[in-house]
Amino acid sequence: MNSINIWEKVIDDYKDVKSDRYLGIFGYPIKHTLSPVIHDTISDELSLKERYIPFEIEENLGEYVKSAYENGIAGLNITVPYKEKVIPYLCEVDEDAKKIGAVNTLVRTEKGYKGYNTDLEGLYRSIKETGTEIKDKEVIMLGAGGAARAVAYMCKKYGAKKVYIINRSYEKAEKLAVDMNETDTGMEEKKREAIFFPVEAAGYNNIPTRKYMFIQCTSIGLKEEDGLPLIDDKNFYRQAVCAVDLIYNPQKTCFIKLMDEYGIKAINGLKMLLYQGIIANEYWNKIKIDNILAEKIYKKLETKFD
Repeated sequence: MNSINIWEKVIDDYKDVKSDRYLGIFGYPIKHTLSPVIHDTISDELSLKERYIPFEIEENLGEYVKSAYENGIAGLNITVPYKEKVIPYLCEVDEDAKKIGAVNTLVRTEKGYKGYNTDLEGLYRSIKETGTEIKDKEVIMLGAGGAARAVAYMCKKYGAKKVYIINRSYEKAEKLAVDMNETDTGMEEKKREAIFFPVEAAGYNNIPTRKYMFIQCTSIGLKEEDGLPLIDDKNFYRQAVCAVDLIYNPQKTCFIKLMDEYGIKAINGLKMLLYQGIIANEYWNKIKIDNILAEKIYKKLETKFD
């Protein structure tokens, strides 16, 4: 008998939900997650008879993963602060997720849950949809936290020419660069060093002046009063040829507004949220979700900000 029961953690709005099959998300805090919009829309549109439940988990993560498996939950998303912490409780981890060092999707297997990272492919798909390719681009990443790991690995996987990582802490930027480079143990040392070059925020002017893809990975912009991320010099951002902000609420951060002012193509993180969820659902249900349904879900997500 489990000492922990997964259903005791269901928030009040979901306590009476009945379904043939359950999916869910673990995180803390979790009440404002938009993930149910994605997965319940898929279920309704495809008549899948399943429901998606947010589980607010404050502690005992491993016990709740075990309880979810024993109670037949078919799949889970994992969000902050557990994307790295969940890994020891999984029976297997996908190679990309291993290299990123973070998992956001659990898929049920005969032995337990297998971990994947769909943030990587979700971001890539959202960028590619704009007609922009990562391949051969030089990229400036703002931030070196948890979200930045998937971004850095995506840049590398899809052939970015070079990535500069700007962060308040040089040591944290350097560690991310080293971690990414170490995933290519077969490469020559000089070539590995050329892929990533961490830079102090205070020394941003050491980056060669030319055009870059900018990817904003910090939490700066979540508050309406937040200014520009890390670098206050507006001229620095004129080097952007295109830009991505992982934040989707608010939809127009100071960073995105500046890109609009300069006439630079820019997207927020809402499409990334959409596609990481769609890819997770494709894993859970062994299906392919078409663009028509994806667009319908996206429009529903947009209504949450009206």
